[in-house]
Amino acid sequence: MFDDVAPKYDVVNDVLSMGQTRRWRKIVVDAMEVSKGHRVLDLAAGTGTSSEPYADAGIDVIACDFSLGMLKVGKRRRPDINFVAGDATNLPFADNTFDASTISFGLRNVNEPRKALAEMLRVTKPGGRLVIAEFSQPVVPLWRTMYTEYLMRALPAIAVKVASNPDAYVYLAESIRAWPDQDHLAAWLQESGWESVTYRNLTGGIVAVHRASKPVDTAPDSAAAAIAAHKGPVAKLRRNIVR
Repeated sequence: MFDDVAPKYDVVNDVLSMGQTRRWRKIVVDAMEVSKGHRVLDLAAGTGTSSEPYADAGIDVIACDFSLGMLKVGKRRRPDINFVAGDATNLPFADNTFDASTISFGLRNVNEPRKALAEMLRVTKPGGRLVIAEFSQPVVPLWRTMYTEYLMRALPAIAVKVASNPDAYVYLAESIRAWPDQDHLAAWLQESGWESVTYRNLTGGIVAVHRASKPVDTAPDSAAAAIAAHKGPVAKLRRNIVR
């Protein structure tokens, strides 16, 4: 599906978000707090649009994605960026490789998102940072209702006119509706072994940017063990949540 939409993917995203994707990406880059000398993993990077700010700043960034079609489009457009094919649940990188890791609007497309969180923990250096941007739940009830109506009615209708594969954007709307809210994702991060978990709502909660860090004393298998040991309902968060 992502291979099919790759050629027009970035243009369609800008249209459907009414240009908000650019603002959201800048906030993610600022939250990463990386500079020259750092190595960054940009997971589910697609065509590399989210990787460009790091490359432009002289930061060593790896754009990793499961879709070969997306990677091919990105490599043609930005041959200077290192594009790597990889599965988010089984990353092709050694332990403690990256100073920071990020994934924008891709976690909900992973079959086992909590396994992906554990994998990102594994490949991030102790003390390193994780930043996730993902669609979430609007915090104002009226706004939530209006947003849901837009997703299920307007978004697919617009996609028919501008996208090469409109069915992909029906999936987009459905995947956003099925995705857990901000507190649940924050809890997943904690359960996966990340610490100092916070989040910030953007555009009324349509998008949330989660931040976390890897404990300095994290053992390589601790994240996987945390997930395997987790049973029962999601525990109530006790950490500071930045709204």
